[in-house]
Amino acid sequence: MILKTKLFGTTYQFNNLVDVFAKANEEKSGDVLAGIAAESAEERVAAKVVVANLTLEEIRNNPVVPYETDEVTRVIQDDINERIYGQIKHWTVEQLREWILDENTTRADIVKVSRGLTSEMVAAVTKLMSNLDLIYGAKKIPIWAHCNTTIGLEGTLSARLQPNHPTDNPEGIVASIMEGLSYGVGDAVIGLNQSMIRWKASVVC
Repeated sequence: MILKTKLFGTTYQFNNLVDVFAKANEEKSGDVLAGIAAESAEERVAAKVVVANLTLEEIRNNPVVPYETDEVTRVIQDDINERIYGQIKHWTVEQLREWILDENTTRADIVKVSRGLTSEMVAAVTKLMSNLDLIYGAKKIPIWAHCNTTIGLEGTLSARLQPNHPTDNPEGIVASIMEGLSYGVGDAVIGLNQSMIRWKASVVC
């Protein structure tokens, strides 16, 4: 598994998948505060290049959390459809991205191939996608949900309100909540996680 690349005359070496995945993210205040973000735009691009060239097999063989110590990893790995995985395991992450965005790839195709993907593979391909790529890809796999209203229908606008704040600042959280509610685009369940205390309130907009 190759975790380094040369870009603009500089060689960038990453420690492991966790390191390269974190640095391939678009800049996030939480990543910066945690000290795991790329130190420059160039390093971020280099991380994306490394991720793009990883194969799905390499990602599966190196889970972010070891199979032996994590039950969630075991559930995901054991649930993989081995026949489907065998057909795609030699794809690179970049090839998976191009396949998802190909106009000939259908919802049925994506649902089928998803049975051969782990969560790390899915996370990896999203790191190579722009917002428009994500919107176009997600449009191929519509999901509907219903509580007091139905969300996810074509031609309707709905939002998920999850008011996290990088420093758990109450004023920042309240501002996020108020902004989300101001859209008035459907049912909302507000979940707050601050200092290990959880509050939940159901709000109908």
